[in-house]
Amino acid sequence: MTPARKRRVFPFTAIVGQEEMKLALLLNVIDPRIGGVMIMGDRGTGKSTTIRALADLLPEIAVVAGDPYNSSPDDPDLQSAEVRQRAEAGETLPVEPRQVPMVDLPLGATEDRLCGTIDIEKALSEGVRAFEPGLLAKANRGLLYVDEVNLLDDHLVDVLLDSAASGWNTVEREGVSVRHPARFVLIGSGNPEEGELRPQLLDRFGMSVEVRTVRDPELRVQVVDQRTSFDQDPDRFNDAVQATQDALQARVVAAQQLLPQVAIDDDLRLRISAICGELDVDGLRGDIVTNRAARALAAFEGRAEVGEDDVARVVACCLRHRLRKDPLEQIDSGDRVVKMFCKVFDRALSADRREFELALAA
Repeated sequence: MTPARKRRVFPFTAIVGQEEMKLALLLNVIDPRIGGVMIMGDRGTGKSTTIRALADLLPEIAVVAGDPYNSSPDDPDLQSAEVRQRAEAGETLPVEPRQVPMVDLPLGATEDRLCGTIDIEKALSEGVRAFEPGLLAKANRGLLYVDEVNLLDDHLVDVLLDSAASGWNTVEREGVSVRHPARFVLIGSGNPEEGELRPQLLDRFGMSVEVRTVRDPELRVQVVDQRTSFDQDPDRFNDAVQATQDALQARVVAAQQLLPQVAIDDDLRLRISAICGELDVDGLRGDIVTNRAARALAAFEGRAEVGEDDVARVVACCLRHRLRKDPLEQIDSGDRVVKMFCKVFDRALSADRREFELALAA
């Protein structure tokens, strides 16, 4: 039995609807430098199910056996200090396959639980850095999921975002310092009715997705039927979609390999920056993320050059959460981005969100 079947996770390819959310998650796996995904929407719309399914979809990674940081056997930037020293000394590192880590951060977690702790007494008495790794160490090279991130303490959100941006976690206690790699795809979810994230924190997420409850009766019945079939016999259900799962996994791996060769021409980059400027987006994160997401989408589609449609499919997710909110304005922030895209790219002004939703579902 494969590890995926042991975990009995609902398969990613069997999830009905929510195409925008699934695409954003896949693009962040293809290029983790996009900066993660914030998923806001109604309760019971499959946010947690989709994220766990994504982790189960991904191929196993090679790690140094026994290492608590999931260190890469050949990439120094993804190695702990101890593993790097062993490699530099010429030691042959034992390697083992491991499922891509999927770490849940509970709302009640402390900073020590998140970052790890240093045993100061042991460090001073024995002269060794006695470090107990935290959740950031376990999430290295994987996914870190924070449900109800809008209810998480602000100082923990700061630590999360700093680690996600730098790729490293540093713990300092009484002059003793420990630093280890912490490269992960940060995924947050929440219900806007329970509170919004501070704008300066929301801006640090690469992409933002809004999910809504499916209203179409036929789709709702399809979701219920699939969930019932999975609950009754998970192994049989997984067997039925395994070929589709394998095909999507191979497509993601191919996209990761193609990504360094994907080019985006100067005209497209100028237009992306024009959209950000016209929308009065603060800073340059919007420009950078939109470029990266468009390149990742082109790689996912098997193309080595970014086209206008790639930008069209990612621009709303990359910019909607960076717009300044006007409480008197009725128009949705995603619609504002779409309208500005149509203006800058000289698309028909009658184009609306439905056109983009259809493109996402294609």
